[in-house]
Amino acid sequence: MTEVNIVNLIKNFSGMTRPAVDNISINIQNGELIALLGPSGCGKTTILKMITGLLTPDNGDILLDNQSILSVPTEKRNVVMVFQNYLLFPYMNVNENVGFSLKMKGDDPKVINKRVQEMLELVKLPDIGERRPKQLSGGQQQRVALARALIANPRLLLLDEPLSNLDAHLRDEMRELITSIQKKLGVTCMFVTHDQEEAVLLADKIALIFDGKLQNFAEPKEFYEKPINVSAAKFFGGVNFIELNKNTNYFDSSIGKIISNQKNVDELHSKCIATIRPENIKISRENIYQDNFFKGKIKSVIFSGTHTRYKIVINNLNLECSLQSLGIQNINKEDEVFVNLPKDKIWIMND
Repeated sequence: MTEVNIVNLIKNFSGMTRPAVDNISINIQNGELIALLGPSGCGKTTILKMITGLLTPDNGDILLDNQSILSVPTEKRNVVMVFQNYLLFPYMNVNENVGFSLKMKGDDPKVINKRVQEMLELVKLPDIGERRPKQLSGGQQQRVALARALIANPRLLLLDEPLSNLDAHLRDEMRELITSIQKKLGVTCMFVTHDQEEAVLLADKIALIFDGKLQNFAEPKEFYEKPINVSAAKFFGGVNFIELNKNTNYFDSSIGKIISNQKNVDELHSKCIATIRPENIKISRENIYQDNFFKGKIKSVIFSGTHTRYKIVINNLNLECSLQSLGIQNINKEDEVFVNLPKDKIWIMND
């Protein structure tokens, strides 16, 4: 297992008006599975390539177990990257592909064969060693690429969009395989994705990156419950935002007084923004709430199978509420309702 420290990392490319990677620092503990999450072009894959040595940082440092690796040649870093398009050798069979790095090291053929079989069993493909890459499905190629990476016992495993080329059912299988293998081997792992659901399901922690800048580095739950800013909240599906003015024990808004249980009120500016997830809003035809209740009107009701989504207007403010299954039977479009924003579910942030 390996601890990774990325320190004030900067990378510029000619033709760009901003750094591709802009002063990013991340500390990754031994054996953690970390997601680099963000939209295309935000610098995620550039960070992986700097860790492997395929690109050189303009500034900053990368340390494995507190030792800088910037002066270490790529082939001696013992950092392995599985690329998005797998890059299997088409003229080699699966056994030869998986064992390639050990052959280049000059290991004994018997040792190589034994390790290759162990790796193929690990990725649940024990009987395909004689096949060529073109004879494999996309999911099988992904597993072979993973086996080829792991056979070298890397200090750090890097995965570039590991699930993006797979169908939905294969994506689920591969997600489970990656997490089980990573935990079994205890290898520190970083992967790149633009899919927040994938990041949440796979990662111990997520580094959210926009335009080359690190927005937040935290456990997945925090991005839903305590987003760092409006952009981060929106990236994780947030749709409800209320502008606030801070007072001593409450907040003023266009819909009325709002109370929150939030602990870091002293850190908030006089003007701030509240957010609450649709699934945390409560609605009722009768007023059954003690605080943070407002009268609104249902503008639409959308049934999506597992949930029913209500769009509500309160004093020209649009909010969305999501309830499981069929929702509330006696609430329909154009009905007036009481809307409750539970004070323990509201999150207030500066932006």
